[in-house]
Amino acid sequence: MEYIVKAIIPIIIFVIITYGVSKGVKVYECFIEGAKEGIGICIKIFPYLLAMIIAVGVFRESGALNYFISLIKPVVKVIGLPPEVVPLVLIKPLSGSGALGVFAETLKEFGPDSYIGRISSIIMGSTETIFYTITVYFGAVGIKKIRHTLWAAVMADIASVIAAVTITRIMF
Repeated sequence: MEYIVKAIIPIIIFVIITYGVSKGVKVYECFIEGAKEGIGICIKIFPYLLAMIIAVGVFRESGALNYFISLIKPVVKVIGLPPEVVPLVLIKPLSGSGALGVFAETLKEFGPDSYIGRISSIIMGSTETIFYTITVYFGAVGIKKIRHTLWAAVMADIASVIAAVTITRIMF
């Protein structure tokens, strides 16, 4: 069984190539064409990605994040969110790698089986890097007005945080 698990990706690739050849598709040429399109998309996305990474870095290094966290702590106590998890909740919509760093620090300090560790784990698994995703994907296709996307995504994130607190209370 372990061998099959390790070989699943090569098996899938083999099946796709075999299917394409059986249908008369020039598999190699299609692969090269897709790779060319992928490089083009990377070049289109790069400026938006760079701007987002710089903005997140400036936000964290300026101290604005810490100031915002201190302002919001009384509000999060109302929903039962521990103040120690607030940095994760605020960083996750901005940066996945930044959130991973905050998450690792949280687990190191409080432990994965603690109340805070469990809430943090659920938040990491159920929330999205909203601003990163909107910036990169909407920018790649040239959408300038995001309309209701941002508010819907923020509301989904808030619902995920409330669900994380509720689930952790009920289950643990």
